Amino acid sequence: MTDTAPRASFTAMDHSTREEWALIAREHDKLLDALPDQVLRHLELLDGDFGGFAVDRLTHSLQTAHRAEADGRDNAYIICALLHDIGDTLAPRNHPDIAAALLKEWVPEGYHWMVQHHGIFQGYYFWHHLDGDRNAREEFRGHEHFELTAEFCAKYDQVAFDPDYPTPPLSHYEPLVRSFFTASHRPWGG
Repeated sequence: MTDTAPRASFTAMDHSTREEWALIAREHDKLLDALPDQVLRHLELLDGDFGGFAVDRLTHSLQTAHRAEADGRDNAYIICALLHDIGDTLAPRNHPDIAAALLKEWVPEGYHWMVQHHGIFQGYYFWHHLDGDRNAREEFRGHEHFELTAEFCAKYDQVAFDPDYPTPPLSHYEPLVRSFFTASHRPWGG
């Protein structure tokens, strides 16, 4: 199948035109419009991937989000809780960076920092079992978002591995994902 959509003809950006960039901007908007579907599809990839845990990665994400939701957290926080481990299968050694990059333009700076650093903070609960430094998070002690991140891990993330926890299905969060990643919510007014 051949893509017949209009395309720019430049082969180097310094030879591009305003009209070509207008076309590219319209195509970029289509990517943004498809973002909720892409996020949901990637979450579905976590289904059935247990990685040795008592629940699969999707269930862990759903439990984390549900605990935050039940605690009355705002929608941006719940989205962070739902997506905090979305990078597990793409970047097993630095998964927080994937989630943080996805969320950076959509959530407050403190929530972004929380997601980006949750891996180090989560290490407090298990790194000593792997001969690591469970107190590695202490290098951030005094940072304005330290307590926010420590609380996220303590209250929502590290406890979300319970096969008996009443976990809602992904469909429960689909409306939130769709409304959160909409054109009207784009922070840059796209």
